[in-house]
Amino acid sequence: MHTIRHLPEVLVNQIAAGEVIERPAAAIKELVENAIDADASRIEVFIRDGGTTYLSVTDDGIGMGAEELPVAVDRHATSKLPDDDLVHIASLGFRGEALPSIGAVSRLSITSRPRSGGDAHMVGVEGGKKSAVSPAALGTGTKVEVRDLFYATPARLKFMKTPRAETQAVREILTRLAMAYPDIHFRLLSDEKTIFDYPAADTLARLQQIMGRDFAENAIPVNAERDGTQLTGFAGLPTLNRGTNQFQYLFVNGRAVKDRLLLGAVRGAYADFLAHNRHPMLCLFLNLPPEDVDVNVHPAKAEVRFRDAAGIRGLIVGGLKHALAAAGHRASTTVAEQTLQSFSAPLPAAENQPGWNGNYNQNTPLHKYAKGMEGAGYTGTAYTQGNLARTLPEFESAPAARAHIAPTQDTLPADYPLGAACAQLHETYIVAQTKDGLVLVDQHAAHERLVYEKMKKAMDGGSVARQPLLLPEIVEIDEPSAERLLSRKDELEELGLVIESFGPGAVAVQETPALLGHCNLQQMVHDLADDLAALGQTHALKEKMQEICGTMACHGSIRAGRRLTQEEMNALLRQMEQTPHSGQCNHGRPTYVELKLHDIEKLFGRK
Repeated sequence: MHTIRHLPEVLVNQIAAGEVIERPAAAIKELVENAIDADASRIEVFIRDGGTTYLSVTDDGIGMGAEELPVAVDRHATSKLPDDDLVHIASLGFRGEALPSIGAVSRLSITSRPRSGGDAHMVGVEGGKKSAVSPAALGTGTKVEVRDLFYATPARLKFMKTPRAETQAVREILTRLAMAYPDIHFRLLSDEKTIFDYPAADTLARLQQIMGRDFAENAIPVNAERDGTQLTGFAGLPTLNRGTNQFQYLFVNGRAVKDRLLLGAVRGAYADFLAHNRHPMLCLFLNLPPEDVDVNVHPAKAEVRFRDAAGIRGLIVGGLKHALAAAGHRASTTVAEQTLQSFSAPLPAAENQPGWNGNYNQNTPLHKYAKGMEGAGYTGTAYTQGNLARTLPEFESAPAARAHIAPTQDTLPADYPLGAACAQLHETYIVAQTKDGLVLVDQHAAHERLVYEKMKKAMDGGSVARQPLLLPEIVEIDEPSAERLLSRKDELEELGLVIESFGPGAVAVQETPALLGHCNLQQMVHDLADDLAALGQTHALKEKMQEICGTMACHGSIRAGRRLTQEEMNALLRQMEQTPHSGQCNHGRPTYVELKLHDIEKLFGRK
């Protein structure tokens, strides 16, 4: 056994570099955080070969004097803990490890000039060896240059990825910092090419710069506070979603973090609106007293620990749900854009259409010119399957009928955002005219959301109205599924569904939630059994109410293929306008598409 000894200072710094500086992006993160702490209003980052051969960070911050430069590259030297207090940490970098760690594995030079006045000076560190301070030329601020990163630890170079991958990692790190500090101008250049240039802006404008116009147009503000903890930011409407959670940005006291507690809270808040494999787009900022969060649990400060984790989760879930409820029936504008794109395919030539003979005849029925019109299922007063074969001149001479099916702008009340029903297509979709366009509604998806919201409200009130069946409905099902259902019969009864055993492999449905009306009980019971199998015995149904109520609501909704009267269609539209979250069904799909008049005019070349 060897004698215990102290490690050389250079080796200690190299070990620290392995913890903090695992790739160029990590070095840039540490340097940019120093610039932010130095009160910089402009930060420029330049890299070559992904940052492995060269990187620099230039800022216009407060700078350092000649006497501070040699101390700045010493291990555990910092200006950010004036009272040696690790509890009330108000800065991003405070460990004093970044600069000496980078200097231990690269050729580092720091040039700085104080904002308070004086000349610029430079200090260098090469492989852990510090050079003397010397005069230099620089405007106010600091410029840190790093050459040949990891040349002193060549084994680490084997783990570097391609320059393109390393450049992308640098970009991701910087965009997160740019989100948290929109009042700072950020610029990134790679091999003489500008990757991005984000001038100082307000928060939403900065998020548009990074996350795109679609997010900015469909983001709703989030603002909630509890016990000194404040939650702000912007969250996308449920219909603006993605297949991964990479567009979820979370910040704690200005630090970008990836915390499972916070991501779980986001999923819980959107559970009512999205399928399990879809994820919302959002950017949230959590600000709380420093003593209530520990930012010193990870060398790279990528994780945090909360004193009241349950309270933080509740604040996020509650704040997001309140913001989504305030959005009402609104759906994202991307739904309309996707719809317009579907019209972009060229239409077939008229001479290729069935029934076209090259001549127009006033006595030829209209449906001979428009394939698919006959049997389309118009159920307004003017259009029915019986009179769809009107000739074109007859239609033109019927202004009264046309006015009834298409309300004028003067007859549309201003408080009808979804307009007035004109017709029903294929007994599935409702067409409505609005003040400045049209709305196409999926009647099943819309009614599913309405029923679901009513069930949730009834559950919150502690009483779900039930309707007894004149004769019990017997549902045959496999024995394990029947046992799962019967083991949860008391909880199902709270949801308005009363079941009893009916021998091996069967249950008898005695009562159903009154909100469901007439529904397919056989299929609903089978689907509920599948839901319970997925949940397992460890979850209470109240905890997973959205899955169970969503299944019931789906079976109790107006089905596609059901013909509606004009009064029923208008009643559905009015209920949608008054119901929160009615812009999407329980699975995150849009319940309606709105096209503005100017969009429709573009389709026909009018604009």
